[in-house]
Amino acid sequence: MRIIIFDMDGTLIDSGHDITVSVNHVRKKIYGLGPLSKEFVVEAINRDQRNLALMFYGTPLYEPAAQQEFERHYHKQCIRSPRLYPGIRSLLDSLGNRGCCLSVATNAPARFAGRMLSHLGLGPFFDRIVGGEDVEEPKPHPAMLLDILKSYRYTPGRDRALMVGDSAKDMEAARRAGITGVFAAWGFSRAGGGDVVLSDPWKILPLVAEGDA
Repeated sequence: MRIIIFDMDGTLIDSGHDITVSVNHVRKKIYGLGPLSKEFVVEAINRDQRNLALMFYGTPLYEPAAQQEFERHYHKQCIRSPRLYPGIRSLLDSLGNRGCCLSVATNAPARFAGRMLSHLGLGPFFDRIVGGEDVEEPKPHPAMLLDILKSYRYTPGRDRALMVGDSAKDMEAARRAGITGVFAAWGFSRAGGGDVVLSDPWKILPLVAEGDA
């Protein structure tokens, strides 16, 4: 069995604009603050250690009003302008045709992830979409990945598994889950760790075909 687990934001989908729009909406409506750049927001999201409430809103903890307003706004905004990274749809077609098992592990709420993937026509490709609220600890903890692997009855040595993501959190989760980490350098971050660093989604196919995972 060949199992490919994908991160979503910055790996399958460029959602940076919509995330930034919703963050800036909350900054203005709740806190009376000016806008942040997309570059800042995306870089902040992908940091290993960060306090997003402090970085985005100047508060040490997420305040309920701000969190509720973000979720209300982002529910509509998240399907306004997300785009697939080049080659993703055809890659998923090819992996599916090869009999690979595909799932998504994202620290974003699963309801947003499912909405975005369905909007872009990717929903049918994936067996499972596991979000940050579905486990006790999000990535870099391996809980998401282990949950997905367990659902496939993954057996090391018999089966092969990859975690494809664009952040150090994804690569650390893969390491702790005991599977191969593939860093997606086409996404939000251009450099990172992992067992393999790829600049093009299509380069995943040789890993699957050759059994290097």
